[in-house]
Amino acid sequence: MTAGAPAPQTRCTVEDPRLSELSGMVVDERGLWATDDGGRRVELHRLDTTGPICRVLETRTAAIDPFDAEDLARGPDGTLWVADTGDNERRRDTVALVALPAGGAGGARLHRLTYPDGPHDAEALLVGADGVPLLITKEVGRAGIYRPAGPPAEPGPTPLALVGEVALPASDTAGGPLGGLGSRQVTGAALSADGRVAALRSYTDAWLYPVTDGDLVAALAGTPARVPLPGEPQGEALAFEPDGTLLSGSELRVVPGEIRAVPGAAGLAATSGRGPAPADPPVVGADESAPAWLPAAVGAVAAAGVLVLLAVVMAVHGARRRRR
Repeated sequence: MTAGAPAPQTRCTVEDPRLSELSGMVVDERGLWATDDGGRRVELHRLDTTGPICRVLETRTAAIDPFDAEDLARGPDGTLWVADTGDNERRRDTVALVALPAGGAGGARLHRLTYPDGPHDAEALLVGADGVPLLITKEVGRAGIYRPAGPPAEPGPTPLALVGEVALPASDTAGGPLGGLGSRQVTGAALSADGRVAALRSYTDAWLYPVTDGDLVAALAGTPARVPLPGEPQGEALAFEPDGTLLSGSELRVVPGEIRAVPGAAGLAATSGRGPAPADPPVVGADESAPAWLPAAVGAVAAAGVLVLLAVVMAVHGARRRRR
């Protein structure tokens, strides 16, 4: 259980149409970088967030046409990693990571990856002190944590290995496009500058996990602290500033939107547990009544039942036709 997090404060307003589908953010020594999940090439935009407008100061590009870029992360050597891992229809044979060396030294590197168990939609990327990228998938319930089974080949593909799972707690925070169901989906990730806090976000909240010994997979098995991010229409972007401030942003489809800040958020993780997470960890300020996601889950089960019944009816009907 943690003390309540401060409410998000508007840092600046996003008006640039190049960020109308803001999906990933990361902070380096030069400032905040953001990416959109559209376009025909990789584009990273460095922003002035001193406001009131989030002004683009610089753009880095790579002549690589991404399928669906979803997140950004920074490696220990300053490399900026783009997660081209979106797959809403779960039909991609490979996903990809695009690595842009620090300071623009050298060209972008393309690393294609394959899942061991079929396609997944993934919108969250972490790169820890070991420089190994981790992908966290967007399944409702238990999301998979995957990392390359060996050094990522260029262009690959390199097989991924399932190394863990994570389940976001229930939340009563309002927002997002899917109601309570969206509060259990991982839509972005961030790592603090000192590597001691990993954050996963949903459409409605950020969840902060303390990291010891640099082991991100073990950290995500712990009990997180919650930072509510209410009112974001499709929250997918998350980043830490060096002082522990948490920045969040939302995919918008239209502009303007906002980048918001929660000062001192990283410090909240120090008060959360490290041991194995309970089946449904306690949520700061959560309603003790049925969680908000329950109606959606029940609806999904009912819909599945209807589909099964329909399949049985069709099978019986087909069998009768074959006997005629």
